[in-house]
Amino acid sequence: MISFGCPDRTGIVARISTFLADFGGWIVEAGYHTDLETGWFFTRQEVRADSLPFGIDELRERFAAVAEEFGGESSWRVSDTGERRRVVALVSKDGHCLHDLLGRISSGELEVDLRAVIGNHPDLGPITEAHGVPFHHVPFGKAPEEKADAFGQVQKLVDEHDPDAIVLARFMQILPPELCEEWAGRALNIHHSFLPSFAGARPYHQAYDRGVKLIGATCHYVTAELDAGPIVEQDVIRVDHTDDVADMVRKGRDIEKLVLARGLRAHLEDRVLVHNRRTVVF
Repeated sequence: MISFGCPDRTGIVARISTFLADFGGWIVEAGYHTDLETGWFFTRQEVRADSLPFGIDELRERFAAVAEEFGGESSWRVSDTGERRRVVALVSKDGHCLHDLLGRISSGELEVDLRAVIGNHPDLGPITEAHGVPFHHVPFGKAPEEKADAFGQVQKLVDEHDPDAIVLARFMQILPPELCEEWAGRALNIHHSFLPSFAGARPYHQAYDRGVKLIGATCHYVTAELDAGPIVEQDVIRVDHTDDVADMVRKGRDIEKLVLARGLRAHLEDRVLVHNRRTVVF
């Protein structure tokens, strides 16, 4: 799989297609998009590995030369979709998102290697270990130095697996800026509202107070700006005047699970291209 972004100009598609065709590359899926406001071009190409006369390392080396032709601003990635992706999940007490991910993984619907689950409470340890996944409990104190120490432990546990995705499955802790930077483009959060509406804490209570008729969930990349990272996936569900906060929480959990699963899949399949604060999802 090749993903590529650069300032738009004529000939980009032709150059990439010719590059692949010259080596017998068989394109099985291709997506293209230009953001007319920024003038930025995006593409994602899936190529049959057995159609090329060399492996992925050489493909990266050869494509790097092509990318250079379009300037130093260009960004690109070449990955092997046959490689099983590594994931680490961060959780708290609410288990609906973790339960859903564990079910999808155990059924083969989501083919990933869930290396570990790390919780700031021990509640989700039994269900995690029942699925054969290691669980680590890292308690978080209230004092700043205690939180800093806890995040240091979390970082060590995460980084030893070098995961392709760090999933904040209702982790309910704000990552410090240095971790946001270290895990940029890999840390995915599920927020229980349709961002940018009702960011921050207690979004269902905010929605109830405003009498909204739609509530939603957002899967986004984590940045130092709270609940403001590039959005990967969203969805909504209808509510009405008969629903109280508990009803909204119950209905919202269904959407949270779907949105997180879809967002994680898109990320792991390298379908998400980020430019500035916006995403293109092929």
